[in-house]
Amino acid sequence: MKKLATSLLMGLATINIGVQADTSRPRLVVGIVVDQLRTDYIEYLQNYFGERGFKTLLDQSVYMRDVDYRASRLDATSATAVLQTGAYPAYTGVPASTVFDHESPGNQTRLPLVSTKSSSITNDSFTPEALRLSTLSDEFVIDASGNASVYSVAIDPQQAIILAGHAGKGAFWINNTSGNWATTSYYGTLPGTLASRNVRSSLSQRIDTMVWKPTGSLSRVEGLPERKRSKPFKYTFSRQDRDVFKKFAATPLANTEVTDVAIELISSLNLGTKPGETDMLNIAYSLAPVNHGPDDAGRAELTDAYLRLDAQIGRLIDAIDRRVGRNNSVIWLASTGYFDDALPTDERYRLPSGEFSARRARSLLNSYLSARFGSGSYISAIRDGQVFFDTQSLENMRVDTDRVIDDAREFLVKMSGVDDAKTISEILSPRNDEENALRLSLDPRYCGEIIVNFTPGWTVNYDEQTPPQQKVQRQNAVLTPAFILAPGIAARKIETTVEAAALAPTVAGILHIRSPNGARAHAVSTSR
Repeated sequence: MKKLATSLLMGLATINIGVQADTSRPRLVVGIVVDQLRTDYIEYLQNYFGERGFKTLLDQSVYMRDVDYRASRLDATSATAVLQTGAYPAYTGVPASTVFDHESPGNQTRLPLVSTKSSSITNDSFTPEALRLSTLSDEFVIDASGNASVYSVAIDPQQAIILAGHAGKGAFWINNTSGNWATTSYYGTLPGTLASRNVRSSLSQRIDTMVWKPTGSLSRVEGLPERKRSKPFKYTFSRQDRDVFKKFAATPLANTEVTDVAIELISSLNLGTKPGETDMLNIAYSLAPVNHGPDDAGRAELTDAYLRLDAQIGRLIDAIDRRVGRNNSVIWLASTGYFDDALPTDERYRLPSGEFSARRARSLLNSYLSARFGSGSYISAIRDGQVFFDTQSLENMRVDTDRVIDDAREFLVKMSGVDDAKTISEILSPRNDEENALRLSLDPRYCGEIIVNFTPGWTVNYDEQTPPQQKVQRQNAVLTPAFILAPGIAARKIETTVEAAALAPTVAGILHIRSPNGARAHAVSTSR
């Protein structure tokens, strides 16, 4: 009992948002997830922002400077699931944007929110069925006995699916093959406004006229390299490039498309204006660095992306104020809790580096284990820092599987470029914070038998994948923020660390609904 009381007090102290909040039900709830949003960049650029975007959130909301996901190996998909479910990646059913499929021919990875029955990926392949827990969106609809509409808009289909949940009415994203706005038959058809947009103003019609270059305010920002001022960046998009929409989606211009559609939906679907009903619109933006060129090549681009996103958030808040009113809406915004700018460092700086080949490592491991335990195929694949064993082959060989895995781990840690390696058995019984972070990140149904930590500065070449992928190893410890803007809740800055899993229960408390059924953190009291 003493432990429970202490936990409750800690939870309330961490994110006490006040007791003066309005008890009336809002008409519109807007949730915003921003991939790789950083606290330091918001505070660094706050004097260059407009008055309606991030400044509104900084000045008028509950501002949490340090939101900790407690899990490692985050990406946009897994983090979005944490925000919506209040649970860690190990439990949501969506531990990563791609998962290793043990059953597939050739041991390929797949998207977790694509039906396993799909022989090829189409819009209709996407479904929330793999999401094992209820989401904030689901509980919102359930509380209203179905008389609530939930929609989501994102660049990425899996984020859109998670944000709409199981009970949503629509999830919309940019198809990276056609450039059109898309949905899945799980939710029905595209609303008329998006179907019309695909005809009258499709990306395919505009793509080769679009240019990403610095906004005017970028020239005022102090601290940028001088060469970036004298030679500003410029990105264009060729309709002849088969990957043109993927490349477009990786730029802040895609965030503008998301805002355009979000505002269209608020207007055309009358969100927040239907008597006696509350609606929800969830939106996903991206601030992922544009990974072209070495070293600081993307610093000006990243700064410009923040300035552009600030303008988009300002547009969105203005639209909400005009259509619904600030006193009738709740807005929350959160980062995905990580930052990935791992680019190769120019050789002239002479930093320690090297290359780890997954193909060579698998070959060496199989040779070593064959010499130890008899000829056989022991390792299926090395993917995303995980070693996957051919468990069926091990069973047929009747060897001690645990001993084989332990010996493989000991062999791996002697390889150049490997800092450490842990077996899944060690991770499932964590003895320290690092192992616990891995435990919260890894779903045992999908993870490998050995998890590898590579040496920072090294490049891991996954040269057995199609297409091959190279990943530069870098630890990026950054603060990531969250904001809650709601009627009657006093603005304040929270300097202490807030657990990301607490955000869903916090918003649920403001809305007077149940927390998602797998939420692991304490809901915040919002009694008046």
